Amino acid sequence: MKNTRIKNIIFDLGDVILNIDVPVASQSFAELSGREQSEILAIFNENEIFRQFETGSMDEAGFRNFIREILEFDDLSDEAIDTAWNSLLLDLPPERVELLKNLGTQYRLFLLSNTSSIHITQVNKILEASTGVKKLQDLFETVFLSYEMGVMKPDPLIYQKVLAQAGIKADETLFLDDNYDNIQAAAKLGIEVIHVQKPTTILEYLKDYAV
Repeated sequence: MKNTRIKNIIFDLGDVILNIDVPVASQSFAELSGREQSEILAIFNENEIFRQFETGSMDEAGFRNFIREILEFDDLSDEAIDTAWNSLLLDLPPERVELLKNLGTQYRLFLLSNTSSIHITQVNKILEASTGVKKLQDLFETVFLSYEMGVMKPDPLIYQKVLAQAGIKADETLFLDDNYDNIQAAAKLGIEVIHVQKPTTILEYLKDYAV
């Protein structure tokens, strides 16, 4: 049901706007390195590879070199690493972009994503190929990215930063994310939330908010 107090909508990216499959990346690195996927996952978790890259602790070159180091594969090319890393990014349905354009005529729209610079470059390529829109910044008033902010969801600080920088009030803001912990953290700050769960998409969740 539509909340008439809402003036602002914040969207997560993965599995909210863009379809993703996170385990595909570890499988891609497993195939590259000749290891089992379970071993790759263990290595990534032990080294907090996602957290380090997605909070800006490493730049792109540092990330690629770290991948070579932890996989003990010095000959792995930048292109091969980027391709494997980006393999979790799937498709971006054009109808979701049309919904964003519609909502943008009535609400202030923002993006808040735990992500890396390599992923964002590829997402923009997928976006343009599927919809003709060149970059995410063309759809949102502000694009908030964890690697640029130095903090990631569900840390309450990231939501506080978004509210402060955008100059918006929590109780006038709706946040959509597929991760339960991220949703809960935002809700505790007074933000209205929608937990996006497949197979339901934002088209159904936001039908009352669209024109």
